[in-house]
Amino acid sequence: MKTRKHIRLRNFDYSSQAWYFITICTKDREHSLGEIENGQMHLSAIGEQANLYWEEIPKHFPHIELGEFIIMPNHIHGIIGIVRPQQDTVRTRHVVSQPRETNQFGKTIAGSLSAIIGQFKSTLTRWSRKNGHENFAWQGRFHDHIIRNDGAFQRISDYIKNNPANWNKDKFK
Repeated sequence: MKTRKHIRLRNFDYSSQAWYFITICTKDREHSLGEIENGQMHLSAIGEQANLYWEEIPKHFPHIELGEFIIMPNHIHGIIGIVRPQQDTVRTRHVVSQPRETNQFGKTIAGSLSAIIGQFKSTLTRWSRKNGHENFAWQGRFHDHIIRNDGAFQRISDYIKNNPANWNKDKFK
């Protein structure tokens, strides 16, 4: 029996207030979302739709704010903030929640990071199949990094903004 590597931080509540750096890759890193030319990203039809759906995430999840994001030829980088207002606390941009007991059986928790990314991925996949892109698919999982302070937030934002210009050095290429 094959064992899967745990890619999420154990006992971390991915539905509580925090900021995350997300990377979602296409299956087999196919260049389905567009191409880079002269350091500029040119979106395909699927890439245009991915851009639209990403920008609409806060309309479907009111507790979400978006930071920088970029659609690349075979992956998406983005910053997502779960920003649930809490009584008697001052809301700051970068709050990392405390670990607590979470669902150990893998069921997706409504409003969690996995629920948001799962809905985004499935919505774009359905659109693609309905619009003549039957072979479009995502990699099964996604990568996340919990952003712990303002300096990290700024470094990641800059990385995202500069990603097309650095495509030749990109590890996802």
